[in-house]
Amino acid sequence: MEPRVNRVVPLGIPLMLILMLTMPAASCLGQEAAAADGERQTAIGLEQEGRNAEAEAAWRAFLKIQPANSEAYAHLGLLKARQQRYQEAVPLYRKALALNPAMPGLPLNLGLALFKAGELKEAIQTFERLLKSQPPSSSEAQRLRTLIGFAHYGLQEYAAALPYLKEATASDPQNLPFRLVLAHSCLWSKQFQCVLDVYHEILMLNAESAEADMLAGEALDEMNDHAGATQQFRAAVKANPKEPNVHFGLGYLLWTQSEYEEAAQEFQAELANVPNHLQALTYLADADLKMNYPKAALPLIERVIRMDPKVELAHLDWGILYANAGRRDDALRELKVAAKLSPNDVNVHWRLARLYQAMGRKDEADAEFHKTRSLTKAANDSVFSKLDNARAKSKPTGRQKEPPQTSNYE
Repeated sequence: MEPRVNRVVPLGIPLMLILMLTMPAASCLGQEAAAADGERQTAIGLEQEGRNAEAEAAWRAFLKIQPANSEAYAHLGLLKARQQRYQEAVPLYRKALALNPAMPGLPLNLGLALFKAGELKEAIQTFERLLKSQPPSSSEAQRLRTLIGFAHYGLQEYAAALPYLKEATASDPQNLPFRLVLAHSCLWSKQFQCVLDVYHEILMLNAESAEADMLAGEALDEMNDHAGATQQFRAAVKANPKEPNVHFGLGYLLWTQSEYEEAAQEFQAELANVPNHLQALTYLADADLKMNYPKAALPLIERVIRMDPKVELAHLDWGILYANAGRRDDALRELKVAAKLSPNDVNVHWRLARLYQAMGRKDEADAEFHKTRSLTKAANDSVFSKLDNARAKSKPTGRQKEPPQTSNYE
């Protein structure tokens, strides 16, 4: 039997080959890491100097080296947010969050970007998720509740906003803007005693708040305390005669009480502040007509209809003017327009009935008289509804009051 021979495989050559083959890769990785770190440091430096465009370019260059880096996407979102380009910040924050859900502060920044971009429903969902992870008594929880309240407010979900806004005001006793927003929410959710309660809190901070006086006046009018409402609007005029709609609100309350001369003065005062105030023009024309000043009323009526052909009261008043002048066909045309615009206005149908009667059209007159008996709508709306409409006419975004600016937490 032949002796066993141990065969030794020479390892030196293959090992050297392996080392030679791997050395360039290791070298490349090292260079790549160094390049990435350099771009990162450059981007951070530019960001700190406020050179946003250059910082963004540096972060983009960094992503070419490390395309799955969450930090870079978070910083790009932050740069967009600092430039108030919130719509562009949102997808960047979302990308960063997808890559690293545990990055501190990132969910809040996403929520704030959604909030400021007007994506309020998604902002609420984001803030509510964050709120669940916070101790209820913490300052962060209070901040989130405040943001949720303002988001509901921005969506005109006033009843939903109320509990959050009440907490926000309770935790910040000296914050007047928060209380004004809370009072508006109480009013628009028809919680009128809530308006008055907040009003008394506002007086402790600012005894001469015309806006607060108006809100209290609107609430009192809805509660059928018309004398109290008028008193509040007089106080508002005294506090700030330039407050938007303050003269119109007082004028309308006086108009509903048939105090047409003083009402006309208030409508004129509103027009001195806002020359194209549609509601003030409309009710000034009507007050002139009711005081038997047809020559003063006519040009105002024509101006209102040029501004907005859908103002029912202007067509009604024009129909009355035509009827008084014996121009029955013209009067009929305008009254029919008024009836189409406001089918439940008792006064319109009563005027139509009288006109048909004068024209000898008995069946049509009887039909209109029947409508006046069957309709239950009050002839006059509340000052709340009129001011609400006036606010909507004066702002493209509707009646919504702009919430106070929240801090930029990004």
